[in-house]
Amino acid sequence: MKEATTLAADGRAVATERPAGGRHLDATRDDALREAALELLAEHGYDRLTLEAVAARAGAGKATIYRRWSGKAELVVDAIMCAKEHPVPSDTGSLRGDLRELSRQSMGPQPRLDSEIMLGLASSLPHDTELREAFDERLVRPQSETLQLIFRRAVERGEISPSANVELIASVLPALIFHQILLLGRAPDQEFIDTVVDEIILPLVLGVTHSSLPSTTSPEGAS
Repeated sequence: MKEATTLAADGRAVATERPAGGRHLDATRDDALREAALELLAEHGYDRLTLEAVAARAGAGKATIYRRWSGKAELVVDAIMCAKEHPVPSDTGSLRGDLRELSRQSMGPQPRLDSEIMLGLASSLPHDTELREAFDERLVRPQSETLQLIFRRAVERGEISPSANVELIASVLPALIFHQILLLGRAPDQEFIDTVVDEIILPLVLGVTHSSLPSTTSPEGAS
């Protein structure tokens, strides 16, 4: 199998497989397989999803999948990535603005389907090493790097202290989003993101500690 370089819709150069003899693989078939994988993932969960079922729903042969992906984990993670807009860390001039813009870009057009897809993965991630590694490499780490870039910009602008634990703080928003989806079964909306940013992240990075908050009770013995 050879590789050829083509342009994606957003102008990015991407490598595509080209069988011996120079024929390109049908990109429309790729989309059909990804869509089928996501539908079955949402309906049945990752453990019960089979490549045979994906191929049947997409009207393709199982061998067609293996010409494009190494297995189920790679197909599923690639399908998730292709279904979501690739967020660009815009520099709006403020940490709050950057985080809100990133969240706006990351939200898919069908939040409920996004939740069902993540719920379909939830039970498998802890024990399926191949899925976990693909998920971490293709989704978690790039997202973490983007968030850390946003926080480093805030440090450079002087918004937050250089001593802030950027790596730890950058993990707060994704952790709460996963909590919302996996434990509560609800897709986060913009109001949820704004609440997390305004009431948790910004107080953390701006150095608002418990001792600096106004007391809600009177000191003992005060008149």
